[in-house]
Amino acid sequence: MLALWISWAVLTVIVLGLALYRKVTSWYQEDDYVHLAAGEERAIPHQVEVTRRLDKIDAWGKTLTVVDLVYGLMLFSIMLYMAWRNSQSLLQ
Repeated sequence: MLALWISWAVLTVIVLGLALYRKVTSWYQEDDYVHLAAGEERAIPHQVEVTRRLDKIDAWGKTLTVVDLVYGLMLFSIMLYMAWRNSQSLLQ
């Protein structure tokens, strides 16, 4: 059972690391302005690339967050069930 909790903790650390990676990527590379004026055409491909990268990170982040939450709730439910079963055996 301990191995399941450790794997859940590792998955949680991965999700947090991905969130931190997304924050750092957007902080250093994302440009909040839309470049439409003449002479700013060079910035458009960079904006598109950064947007695609952030979209990929967001997709993985959402998926792994849902998996992490479901996995954690399953482990918690199993622990509650085991505690209930142990308490029932003590009463008999």
